[in-house]
Amino acid sequence: MSWKIIIAIILLVVIVVLLAGSVFTVDEKEQAIVTQLGKYVRTVTEPGLHFKVPFLQSAHKFEDRVLEYDAAAAKIITSDKKHLVIDNYARWKIVDPLKLYQTVRNVFGAQARLDDIVFSEIREELARHTLTEVVSINRAALMEKVGQQCGIKAREYGIEVIDVRIKRAVLPAEVAHSVYARMKAERQRIAKKYRSEGEEEAVKIQATTDKERTILLAESYRQAEKLKGEGDAEAIKVYAEAFEKDPEFYAFVRTLETYEKSLGQDTTVVLPSDSEFFQYLSPRTK
Repeated sequence: MSWKIIIAIILLVVIVVLLAGSVFTVDEKEQAIVTQLGKYVRTVTEPGLHFKVPFLQSAHKFEDRVLEYDAAAAKIITSDKKHLVIDNYARWKIVDPLKLYQTVRNVFGAQARLDDIVFSEIREELARHTLTEVVSINRAALMEKVGQQCGIKAREYGIEVIDVRIKRAVLPAEVAHSVYARMKAERQRIAKKYRSEGEEEAVKIQATTDKERTILLAESYRQAEKLKGEGDAEAIKVYAEAFEKDPEFYAFVRTLETYEKSLGQDTTVVLPSDSEFFQYLSPRTK
Protein backbone atom coordinates (compact mmCIF):
# COMPACT_ATOMS: atom_id res chain seq x y z
CA MET A 1 0.00 0.00 0.00
CA SER A 2 1.48 3.33 -1.06
CA TRP A 3 1.92 6.29 1.21
CA LYS A 4 -0.67 8.24 -0.85
CA ILE A 5 -3.37 5.74 -0.02
CA ILE A 6 -2.43 5.84 3.65
CA ILE A 7 -2.58 9.62 3.66
CA ALA A 8 -5.99 9.49 1.91
CA ILE A 9 -7.33 7.09 4.50
CA ILE A 10 -6.02 9.27 7.34
CA LEU A 11 -7.57 12.36 5.77
CA LEU A 12 -10.88 10.52 5.34
CA VAL A 13 -10.89 9.44 8.99
CA VAL A 14 -10.09 13.00 10.10
CA ILE A 15 -12.91 14.37 7.95
CA VAL A 16 -15.36 11.82 9.35
CA VAL A 17 -14.30 12.64 12.92
CA LEU A 18 -14.57 16.35 12.25
CA LEU A 19 -18.02 15.94 10.71
CA ALA A 20 -19.17 13.72 13.57
CA GLY A 21 -17.93 16.25 16.10
CA SER A 22 -19.42 19.24 14.33
CA VAL A 23 -23.05 18.10 13.99
CA PHE A 24 -25.71 17.09 16.49
CA THR A 25 -29.45 16.46 16.29
CA VAL A 26 -32.29 17.74 18.45
CA ASP A 27 -35.67 16.00 18.21
CA GLU A 28 -39.15 17.36 19.00
CA LYS A 29 -39.03 16.45 22.68
CA GLU A 30 -35.60 17.95 23.38
CA GLN A 31 -33.82 21.27 23.71
CA ALA A 32 -30.08 21.93 23.97
CA ILE A 33 -27.45 24.47 24.87
CA VAL A 34 -24.04 24.80 23.20
CA THR A 35 -20.99 25.66 25.29
CA GLN A 36 -17.45 26.42 24.27
CA LEU A 37 -14.80 25.43 26.79
CA GLY A 38 -17.49 25.60 29.49
CA LYS A 39 -18.85 28.99 28.42
CA TYR A 40 -22.37 29.42 27.08
CA VAL A 41 -22.71 29.99 23.33
CA ARG A 42 -26.33 29.55 22.34
CA THR A 43 -29.62 27.72 23.06
CA VAL A 44 -31.17 25.36 20.48
CA THR A 45 -34.93 24.79 20.66
CA GLU A 46 -35.70 23.95 17.02
CA PRO A 47 -35.64 20.24 16.17
CA GLY A 48 -33.32 19.09 13.40
CA LEU A 49 -29.64 18.95 12.48
CA HIS A 50 -27.36 21.60 14.00
CA PHE A 51 -23.67 22.44 13.81
CA LYS A 52 -20.97 23.23 16.37
CA VAL A 53 -17.23 23.65 16.38
CA PRO A 54 -15.68 20.23 16.88
CA PHE A 55 -13.59 19.63 19.99
CA LEU A 56 -14.14 23.19 21.21
CA GLN A 57 -17.89 23.23 21.56
CA SER A 58 -20.22 20.77 23.33
CA ALA A 59 -24.01 20.24 23.08
CA HIS A 60 -25.97 19.54 26.24
CA LYS A 61 -29.46 18.18 25.69
CA PHE A 62 -32.43 18.52 28.05
CA GLU A 63 -36.02 17.33 28.02
CA ASP A 64 -38.56 19.72 26.54
CA ARG A 65 -41.55 17.67 27.76
CA VAL A 66 -43.58 17.87 30.98
CA LEU A 67 -41.79 15.67 33.49
CA GLU A 68 -43.13 13.92 36.57
CA TYR A 69 -41.42 13.80 39.91
CA ASP A 70 -42.70 11.14 42.34
CA ALA A 71 -41.36 11.70 45.83
CA ALA A 72 -40.82 9.04 48.45
CA ALA A 73 -43.35 8.96 51.30
CA ALA A 74 -42.34 11.13 54.26
CA LYS A 75 -43.75 12.09 57.66
CA ILE A 76 -45.11 15.53 58.48
CA ILE A 77 -46.78 17.03 61.57
CA THR A 78 -50.02 19.02 61.40
CA SER A 79 -50.94 22.02 63.55
CA ASP A 80 -52.89 19.77 65.97
CA LYS A 81 -49.74 17.67 66.51
CA LYS A 82 -50.92 14.74 64.40
CA HIS A 83 -48.44 12.71 62.35
CA LEU A 84 -49.15 11.97 58.71
CA VAL A 85 -47.29 10.03 56.05
CA ILE A 86 -47.50 12.08 52.84
CA ASP A 87 -46.91 10.62 49.38
CA ASN A 88 -46.77 13.46 46.86
CA TYR A 89 -45.84 14.05 43.25
CA ALA A 90 -45.16 17.08 41.02
CA ARG A 91 -45.28 17.87 37.30
CA TRP A 92 -42.59 20.22 36.03
CA LYS A 93 -40.84 21.44 32.92
CA ILE A 94 -37.43 22.86 32.00
CA VAL A 95 -38.07 26.38 30.68
CA ASP A 96 -34.51 27.73 30.90
CA PRO A 97 -31.95 25.03 30.10
CA LEU A 98 -29.02 27.42 30.55
CA LYS A 99 -30.04 28.36 34.08
CA LEU A 100 -30.65 24.69 34.92
CA TYR A 101 -27.23 23.78 33.51
CA GLN A 102 -25.51 26.54 35.47
CA THR A 103 -27.21 25.67 38.79
CA VAL A 104 -27.90 21.92 38.94
CA ARG A 105 -26.16 20.69 35.74
CA ASN A 106 -28.71 18.06 34.66
CA VAL A 107 -32.17 16.54 35.18
CA PHE A 108 -31.04 14.40 38.12
CA GLY A 109 -29.76 17.47 39.93
CA ALA A 110 -33.00 19.28 39.12
CA GLN A 111 -35.08 16.45 40.60
CA ALA A 112 -32.98 16.43 43.76
CA ARG A 113 -33.40 20.20 44.20
CA LEU A 114 -37.12 19.96 43.38
CA ASP A 115 -37.46 17.26 46.04
CA ASP A 116 -36.06 19.63 48.65
CA ILE A 117 -38.29 22.50 47.54
CA VAL A 118 -41.55 20.54 47.34
CA PHE A 119 -41.10 18.68 50.62
CA SER A 120 -40.08 21.85 52.43
CA GLU A 121 -43.13 23.76 51.17
CA ILE A 122 -45.55 20.90 51.90
CA ARG A 123 -44.20 20.44 55.40
CA GLU A 124 -44.36 24.17 56.11
CA GLU A 125 -47.86 24.63 54.69
CA LEU A 126 -49.45 21.54 56.27
CA ALA A 127 -47.97 22.48 59.64
CA ARG A 128 -50.38 25.45 59.62
CA HIS A 129 -53.48 23.25 59.30
CA THR A 130 -55.22 20.49 61.24
CA LEU A 131 -55.40 16.84 60.26
CA THR A 132 -59.04 17.18 59.18
CA GLU A 133 -58.27 20.13 56.92
CA VAL A 134 -55.37 18.31 55.30
CA VAL A 135 -57.19 15.03 54.74
CA SER A 136 -60.66 16.07 53.65
CA ILE A 137 -61.54 19.76 53.63
CA ASN A 138 -58.90 22.04 52.10
CA ARG A 139 -56.46 19.69 50.38
CA ALA A 140 -56.95 21.12 46.88
CA ALA A 141 -56.54 24.72 48.08
CA LEU A 142 -53.50 23.79 50.15
CA MET A 143 -51.83 22.05 47.21
CA GLU A 144 -52.51 24.99 44.93
CA LYS A 145 -50.79 27.29 47.39
CA VAL A 146 -47.88 24.86 47.76
CA GLY A 147 -47.55 24.68 43.96
CA GLN A 148 -47.35 28.47 43.69
CA GLN A 149 -44.63 28.70 46.32
CA CYS A 150 -42.67 25.85 44.73
CA GLY A 151 -42.93 27.56 41.35
CA ILE A 152 -41.43 30.78 42.70
CA LYS A 153 -38.42 28.98 44.20
CA ALA A 154 -37.95 26.62 41.24
CA ARG A 155 -37.60 29.50 38.76
CA GLU A 156 -34.12 30.10 40.15
CA TYR A 157 -33.12 26.79 38.56
CA GLY A 158 -34.85 27.27 35.21
CA ILE A 159 -37.76 25.03 36.26
CA GLU A 160 -41.49 25.68 35.93
CA VAL A 161 -43.61 23.78 38.47
CA ILE A 162 -46.93 22.98 36.82
CA ASP A 163 -48.69 21.06 39.56
CA VAL A 164 -48.10 19.61 43.04
CA ARG A 165 -50.47 17.00 44.45
CA ILE A 166 -50.76 14.62 47.39
CA LYS A 167 -51.41 11.09 46.19
CA ARG A 168 -51.87 9.60 49.63
CA ALA A 169 -52.08 10.89 53.20
CA VAL A 170 -52.24 8.17 55.86
CA LEU A 171 -51.47 7.78 59.51
CA PRO A 172 -48.18 6.15 60.48
CA ALA A 173 -48.46 2.41 61.09
CA GLU A 174 -47.52 2.77 64.77
CA VAL A 175 -50.49 5.03 65.53
CA ALA A 176 -53.00 3.85 62.95
CA HIS A 177 -54.22 0.94 65.12
CA SER A 178 -54.97 3.12 68.14
CA VAL A 179 -56.66 5.74 65.97
CA TYR A 180 -58.83 3.12 64.28
CA ALA A 181 -59.71 1.71 67.71
CA ARG A 182 -60.83 5.14 68.89
CA MET A 183 -62.80 5.64 65.70
CA LYS A 184 -64.47 2.24 66.17
CA ALA A 185 -65.34 3.05 69.80
CA GLU A 186 -66.77 6.41 68.73
CA ARG A 187 -68.89 4.78 66.02
CA GLN A 188 -70.13 2.19 68.51
CA ARG A 189 -71.06 4.95 70.95
CA ILE A 190 -72.99 6.79 68.24
CA ALA A 191 -74.70 3.54 67.16
CA LYS A 192 -75.68 2.80 70.77
CA LYS A 193 -77.08 6.31 71.10
CA TYR A 194 -79.12 5.89 67.92
CA ARG A 195 -80.43 2.50 69.07
CA SER A 196 -81.42 3.96 72.45
CA GLU A 197 -83.18 6.87 70.77
CA GLY A 198 -84.90 4.42 68.42
CA GLU A 199 -86.11 2.25 71.27
CA GLU A 200 -87.39 5.32 73.10
CA GLU A 201 -89.21 6.47 69.99
CA ALA A 202 -90.65 2.97 69.53
CA VAL A 203 -92.06 3.02 73.08
CA LYS A 204 -93.62 6.43 72.41
CA ILE A 205 -95.16 5.21 69.16
CA GLN A 206 -96.48 2.06 70.86
CA ALA A 207 -98.00 4.08 73.70
CA THR A 208 -99.60 6.49 71.25
CA THR A 209 -100.94 3.57 69.21
CA ASP A 210 -102.40 1.86 72.30
CA LYS A 211 -104.02 5.12 73.38
CA GLU A 212 -105.54 5.69 69.96
CA ARG A 213 -106.71 2.05 69.87
CA THR A 214 -108.44 2.43 73.26
CA ILE A 215 -110.08 5.67 72.14
CA LEU A 216 -111.26 4.07 68.89
CA LEU A 217 -112.66 1.03 70.69
CA ALA A 218 -114.45 3.22 73.22
CA GLU A 219 -115.86 5.42 70.49
CA SER A 220 -116.93 2.37 68.47
CA TYR A 221 -118.62 0.86 71.54
CA ARG A 222 -120.39 4.14 72.23
CA GLN A 223 -121.61 4.33 68.63
CA ALA A 224 -122.70 0.70 68.74
CA GLU A 225 -124.64 1.20 71.95
CA LYS A 226 -126.17 4.37 70.56
CA LEU A 227 -127.26 2.58 67.38
CA LYS A 228 -128.49 -0.37 69.40
CA GLY A 229 -130.56 1.93 71.62
CA GLU A 230 -131.95 3.74 68.60
CA GLY A 231 -132.83 0.33 67.07
CA ASP A 232 -134.53 -0.85 70.25
CA ALA A 233 -136.47 2.41 70.46
CA GLU A 234 -137.53 2.05 66.85
CA ALA A 235 -138.57 -1.56 67.49
CA ILE A 236 -140.59 -0.56 70.54
CA LYS A 237 -142.21 2.16 68.50
CA VAL A 238 -143.10 -0.35 65.78
CA TYR A 239 -144.40 -2.81 68.36
CA ALA A 240 -146.46 -0.08 70.01
CA GLU A 241 -147.96 0.96 66.70
CA ALA A 242 -148.74 -2.68 65.92
CA PHE A 243 -150.30 -3.19 69.34
CA GLU A 244 -152.51 -0.16 68.89
CA LYS A 245 -153.76 -1.46 65.53
CA ASP A 246 -154.46 -5.09 66.62
CA PRO A 247 -153.72 -5.95 70.23
CA GLU A 248 -154.83 -9.55 69.80
CA PHE A 249 -152.54 -10.19 66.82
CA TYR A 250 -149.65 -8.45 68.56
CA ALA A 251 -150.08 -10.67 71.64
CA PHE A 252 -150.23 -13.72 69.33
CA VAL A 253 -146.96 -12.81 67.54
CA ARG A 254 -145.10 -12.06 70.74
CA THR A 255 -146.27 -15.35 72.23
CA LEU A 256 -145.02 -17.27 69.20
CA GLU A 257 -141.63 -15.56 69.54
CA THR A 258 -141.55 -16.62 73.17
CA TYR A 259 -142.38 -20.20 72.16
CA GLU A 260 -139.53 -20.16 69.66
CA LYS A 261 -137.01 -18.96 72.21
CA SER A 262 -138.07 -21.12 75.17
CA LEU A 263 -139.37 -24.34 73.65
CA GLY A 264 -136.50 -26.12 71.96
CA GLN A 265 -135.99 -29.79 71.15
CA ASP A 266 -136.33 -32.11 74.15
CA THR A 267 -137.57 -29.28 76.34
CA THR A 268 -139.91 -30.03 79.25
CA VAL A 269 -142.01 -27.26 80.76
CA VAL A 270 -144.31 -27.88 83.77
CA LEU A 271 -147.06 -25.27 84.13
CA PRO A 272 -150.68 -25.30 85.19
CA SER A 273 -153.07 -26.18 82.40
CA ASP A 274 -154.84 -22.88 82.70
CA SER A 275 -151.62 -20.86 82.35
CA GLU A 276 -151.77 -18.00 79.88
CA PHE A 277 -148.50 -19.29 78.38
CA PHE A 278 -150.38 -22.12 76.69
CA GLN A 279 -153.44 -20.16 75.71
CA TYR A 280 -152.59 -20.52 71.99
CA LEU A 281 -151.64 -24.17 72.36
CA SER A 282 -154.79 -25.33 74.19
CA PRO A 283 -157.91 -26.10 72.17
CA ARG A 284 -160.57 -23.42 72.47
CA THR A 285 -164.27 -24.05 72.91
CA LYS A 286 -166.56 -22.31 70.56
